[in-house]
Amino acid sequence: MTHAWFSLIVFVLCYALFVALPTRRSWTACAGGLLLIAAGALGWREALFSKISWNVMGLFFGTLILAELFLMSRVPAVMAEWLVDRSRSTRAAMLALCVLAGVISMFVENVAVVLLVAPVALSLADKLHINPVKLLIGIAISSNLQGTATMIGDPPSMILAGYMRMGFWDFFAYQGKPGIFFAVQIGAVSSLVVLAFVYRHHGTAPSGIRQETARSWVPASMLGLLVLGLSFATVFDPGFAWFAGLYTLTLSAAGLAWFRLHARWGSTRQLIKSLDWDTTFFLIGVFVLVGGLSDSGWMDRLSGLMARSVDGSIPLAFAMIVIFAVIISGFVDNVPFLLVMIPVAQKVADQIHAPVPLLMFGLLIGACLGGNLTPIGASANVVTLGILKKRGHTVSFREFMGVGIPFTVAAVLSACAFVWWIWGG
Repeated sequence: MTHAWFSLIVFVLCYALFVALPTRRSWTACAGGLLLIAAGALGWREALFSKISWNVMGLFFGTLILAELFLMSRVPAVMAEWLVDRSRSTRAAMLALCVLAGVISMFVENVAVVLLVAPVALSLADKLHINPVKLLIGIAISSNLQGTATMIGDPPSMILAGYMRMGFWDFFAYQGKPGIFFAVQIGAVSSLVVLAFVYRHHGTAPSGIRQETARSWVPASMLGLLVLGLSFATVFDPGFAWFAGLYTLTLSAAGLAWFRLHARWGSTRQLIKSLDWDTTFFLIGVFVLVGGLSDSGWMDRLSGLMARSVDGSIPLAFAMIVIFAVIISGFVDNVPFLLVMIPVAQKVADQIHAPVPLLMFGLLIGACLGGNLTPIGASANVVTLGILKKRGHTVSFREFMGVGIPFTVAAVLSACAFVWWIWGG
């Protein structure tokens, strides 16, 4: 068996295990990567220093630490309760929590956002005697949507930024045109209309929800410094090779030092233990798996097939990539899918002479928002259903998709229409 076929078989098997055993995805990815190295499909030096984007990993892991400090500071909980207290109706309060979850998700991992906002939502539901199912689903899918909006919101955004050499502000303005941030906001407005319809029967004014007080505003300030530093990343590092990761790790180390010396509301050991180590090692393993797949030429074959199937049509290529991304990401993890499809989309764009940002932004939108279709499409959805189950609410596929499908369709169609308007002309 050639190394090309071996790399493909290992990748397909790992992908199947990602679906069948989602709680073991990091072990699967790392085992698959080690298997490629052991079989000689990849050299260990090449895998370690060429295939793994350590700049992206540094950006991801450093952001995890800063986000955890931000959550532990209770500032987001105070913000949530403040919004609920000032809402004129239950529906307005429910929509406000969804919007806040989205805003926080621009800077914090989606699962953490759900774990943070869910207690406020459940407290609101208990006080007003309403079913919390649709509210928590709205919070989960809103966080998934807005994680796409910034470079530090979600791993797929970081991966795309690394591949396209994008800085933090490139998500807002890219090559002199509005960036993907504004496409996501168009999608957010459209999907908010859907949620407003879903919550239409809730009119009682909320009251008496505030309980939290902020422990410290230092972590919030550090997130501000992160955004500020990343704003200048491309000045020091135009090739997106080292600065973003190094700066984020340095800032997170300072945050840990501050926490250890000054904070009295948790241990450093517990903080480090609570980090998302599963996703960290999953990303490392997938980088190696996709690296082996790329070296074997399968990306070139897939891009050639897609280019021939669209027969040079840019609108058809754009629609195909978006729809394919939405459907696949509704059922399986979007990280390995995106790592495979980014170079494919690049090659398709080159072959049919399409604007690269058009296909790349469409791919990112589809891959990230497609996870809102089903309860298994994103980790935040799975966590949300677990929280509801503990409260005695079992959510079926049909019930989740009753909110997720119209939300996703509205968000994807409007966001992609904006991307086409800006980049497709």
